[in-house]
Amino acid sequence: MRIFLLFVFSCFAFMQIRAQQSYADSLKSDFLYAKEDSTKMIALYRLAWYYSLLYPDSAQYYADKLIRFPSKENDLTARALGYICKGEAFDRVASYPEALEAAFQGLEIARSLDAHQSFAMGRAYSLIGHVYSMTGNEKEASGYLHSALGLLEASREHAEDLCLARFSMSFSMLYSDKKDSALYYVGKAKSMYADPINQRDPGPWLCLITGNIYRIGGNYDSAEHYYREGIRVAEKFNAPFAGVFFYQNLAGILYKKKEMDSCIYYAQRALLMSQQYKYKNFEVGASGFLAEVYDKKNVDSAYKYIRMMVAANEEVNNANKGRQFQKVSSDVEKKQIELEDAKARFQNSLKLYGLIALLSFFVIIAIIFWRNNRQRKKANSLLTEQKEKLEHALTELKSTQDQLIQSEKMASLGELTAGIAHEIQNPLNFVNNFSEVNEELLRELQTEAEKGNLEDVKSLANDIALNSEKINHHGKRADTIVKGMLQHSRAGSGQKEPTDMNKLADEYVRLAYHGLRARDKSFNAHLKTDFDNSMGKINLAPQEMGRVILNLVNNAFYAVHEKQKQHLKGYEPTVTITTARRNGKVEIRVKDNGIGIPQKIVDKIFQPFFTTRPAGQGTGLGLSLAYDIITKGHGGELGVETKEGEGSEFIILLPLN
Repeated sequence: MRIFLLFVFSCFAFMQIRAQQSYADSLKSDFLYAKEDSTKMIALYRLAWYYSLLYPDSAQYYADKLIRFPSKENDLTARALGYICKGEAFDRVASYPEALEAAFQGLEIARSLDAHQSFAMGRAYSLIGHVYSMTGNEKEASGYLHSALGLLEASREHAEDLCLARFSMSFSMLYSDKKDSALYYVGKAKSMYADPINQRDPGPWLCLITGNIYRIGGNYDSAEHYYREGIRVAEKFNAPFAGVFFYQNLAGILYKKKEMDSCIYYAQRALLMSQQYKYKNFEVGASGFLAEVYDKKNVDSAYKYIRMMVAANEEVNNANKGRQFQKVSSDVEKKQIELEDAKARFQNSLKLYGLIALLSFFVIIAIIFWRNNRQRKKANSLLTEQKEKLEHALTELKSTQDQLIQSEKMASLGELTAGIAHEIQNPLNFVNNFSEVNEELLRELQTEAEKGNLEDVKSLANDIALNSEKINHHGKRADTIVKGMLQHSRAGSGQKEPTDMNKLADEYVRLAYHGLRARDKSFNAHLKTDFDNSMGKINLAPQEMGRVILNLVNNAFYAVHEKQKQHLKGYEPTVTITTARRNGKVEIRVKDNGIGIPQKIVDKIFQPFFTTRPAGQGTGLGLSLAYDIITKGHGGELGVETKEGEGSEFIILLPLN
């Protein structure tokens, strides 16, 4: 059934793409043959925007051409729009930090333009507001979207962009539970067209936001009507990005109405379209939804979709590994609590038995003195039994402590693994993306060669050569990362060897940051390093010292993340790592401007199992292990300077010899 659906869907998509090809061809024709630079620039801008809804990689290609567009008059405008288009391509694949970075780059350039070029600033504000809305930051989203609407309305150009900005504002209002405001902005967008639903640009989004408003209000019939109308418009104009929204939302409505066959049909269409266009985030949602639908209906099918969901989720951010290690941490905390309860019960039992034995001893002496010897033997036997139980309990306690330490090491390994995977994934993504772009360029080169357009052939050949250099560069970068990780994965015997402390600190700081980003995409922090390049190599155990740095930096990231949740005005989370050579010792400092440590518990932080984190987020062994590695393994010192509410600084001092 799934194969048949894929065949039907692919045929329909092919016909829709052929129907829309004329739009893309006309834009390419404008770019190739237009005499005015402004016409060429707008054609490139529209091509990048058009492909962002279909193939984000192609959108990146046209955005880069727009950034490098050779025009003296429109140079800054083209660069600003290029970065904005690049951000939109990242947004389509849910790479929100990269999208936000590109949008701010475009905004910075747009601010230097003349006042009449306010359109570029409006587009940048609109994209920033949309990204903030998609990541749940509705307060920031509303401010940027208001600025975007003011600029786009003042420019009186590019009606499609103004219309989409109004739709983004309506989405933000809806997520903030302001349905009346959402309806207001929907009405403003509709008023721009005589027949807005049947327009290529505003049509699908008009149906989507209107359907969402009805769905949240509980009017499922009206919501279903707009979702079906949206599907018709999305298929008519080949808008797969919007189509996935409609299929998935319609499946959810039909599930609530208990129309299971139709629900499964549209959920499968959402999944197939997500797979075809590589919308991995949507693939996770669609496969997870189908697994839930089939949970009580067909166990085999449910299991199949669960596997698909897990595979897609691993491609996005390795979230399954994060959950596994979080579960290990939670289990360790639970085991520790159970152990403490068992120990308390045992101590209470020991006190009770001792009291009973003592009372029995005195009663026996008072009543029957002659049985004293026999009762004394009985008491001794009881004490021996209790001693054996106590020794057995202590043995179990030691075994459990060893297990907790091993779990902490596994948690650190998981954080390293997530960081390594993220480090390697970046260059591999570049290799894949530039390879796909080269395939498209080669096809264009062949076409232009057949036409005899030597200038275009030369330009395309230069682009192919440039992309090949980038593929080679990022391939070597991945090779360097793998070799570095292999070097640090040698047997962890704790054997000391001459080590570049600066390089070791830099590697583990980046691994800690990327490991946390792999688990939580919303996390961001400003990372500063100040390394003493004259330090030379230090004799130490690199793996053990790497674990110390990883623990300290993870604690620093946790502290700034917790303070960031307080939404303090002007607060910028910052973690600073410095190395220096002072007074015959190596000094390593890890500083943050996070929540700090209360003074009353500073003396306890290096004790085993002591933690200030909520249950399930820490075992209390990280600082204890770090303290042992520094003081016992390397003969150094580990201290802390902190002020509650302002931040902390951990200082490591190591002997040079």
